[in-house]
Amino acid sequence: MTGVSAWSRNDPTRAGYRHGPCLVTALPIPERAALFLDFDGTLVDIADRPDGVSVAPGLPDLIRAASSAAGGALAVVSGRKIMEIDDFLALPVAAAGMHGLERRSAPGADIEFAPPPDAIDELRQRLSAWDGLTGGVTMEDKGAGLAIHYRADPARETEVKTAMAGFTADLPDLHLIHGKMVVEAKGTGFDKGAAVDAFLTHPPFVDRTPIFIGDDTTDEDGMRAAQSAGGFGVKVGDGPSCAFHRVPDVAAVHAYLDAFSKGARP
Repeated sequence: MTGVSAWSRNDPTRAGYRHGPCLVTALPIPERAALFLDFDGTLVDIADRPDGVSVAPGLPDLIRAASSAAGGALAVVSGRKIMEIDDFLALPVAAAGMHGLERRSAPGADIEFAPPPDAIDELRQRLSAWDGLTGGVTMEDKGAGLAIHYRADPARETEVKTAMAGFTADLPDLHLIHGKMVVEAKGTGFDKGAAVDAFLTHPPFVDRTPIFIGDDTTDEDGMRAAQSAGGFGVKVGDGPSCAFHRVPDVAAVHAYLDAFSKGARP
């Protein structure tokens, strides 16, 4: 097993842990690894609006090389729709979209869709009539899920969270996900951990060491699933996390993918 430099400060029981800013440690590159990658905040920097992200020119080639090094066992696991990921990357990859409500098992395969609960239609009506969708607070309608973004007006965080909790209080088939400056409602039983577990039951992901890299609270389920299966999570940026490892930013993720593509064994 080889490794590259990473920032880690998550577990005070592990050798090398230090309080304070960060400590350089080795981020492992296991033999026969499977890569699970969040999109926003991990592969690309977060923008004020979902359609405002910028993809680094070399990112598709990085993903292609890392996937080849992993024997094809690479998937993007995102809150976005898979078609949006395709549009940004211009590269077909295995993917789970909308926190697992959509799934494509391999590049070029059909996208499988979980049917949305009827309660989504009721919530859509309630949100459409809500006078809070003004200024920097916007609704993203994903069909099977509804997301309220407030990154452009973070002072309204409490207002948005309170409203979403109230609108869904009598809709038990819906589950709220709190991400970075966004609250999303979707059907219960779907999260990034379940998406990872599903991938690990099918080739080429079977019998591999899973690595989940993500920056948000919604990625913690994926990290826990990877670590429960004998792999590890990598937290991007600051904030509490269950992940065994940490890197500081998107550029460090790209550096790891480059090192992975050169050092991994398919």
